[in-house]
Amino acid sequence: MDDIDKKILAELQVDGRLTVTELAERVNLSVSPCHRRLRALEADKVITGYRALIDPSSVGYDFSTIVFVTLRDGDNQTMTRFEEELEQVPEVVRAVRMFGEPDYLLVVWTHDVTAFQHLYDERLSALAGVQRLTSTIVMKTVVPERSVPL
Repeated sequence: MDDIDKKILAELQVDGRLTVTELAERVNLSVSPCHRRLRALEADKVITGYRALIDPSSVGYDFSTIVFVTLRDGDNQTMTRFEEELEQVPEVVRAVRMFGEPDYLLVVWTHDVTAFQHLYDERLSALAGVQRLTSTIVMKTVVPERSVPL
């Protein structure tokens, strides 16, 4: 990856809706080479997709929590089953596996505290292998999801 590829990535992180023509202009390339580089970045899975960033509260999701999950067993089968089941919970918008305890950190969005309580009691606590859930309410977002530094 050279400096031009990094410029392409930086521009797309700012505005993923750029046309190839606009992108080429911003990185000082002609359209064809820019398009080839873009397709190569996609093929190499450097660019994994494109999406719109939505303000959760504008679509009725006003309650956010961080949930820490500790599993009963740390074996591969338990973790795989937990992760597969977790993928089926749309309110979990981010999940990361961690070293040590707890095993996972989940970012959860629901409409309100009642919806979160129902999700917690009925879905999250019933996921495969869960020993303990610990949650905390998000007061405010200080650093929103941002671009990868290049």
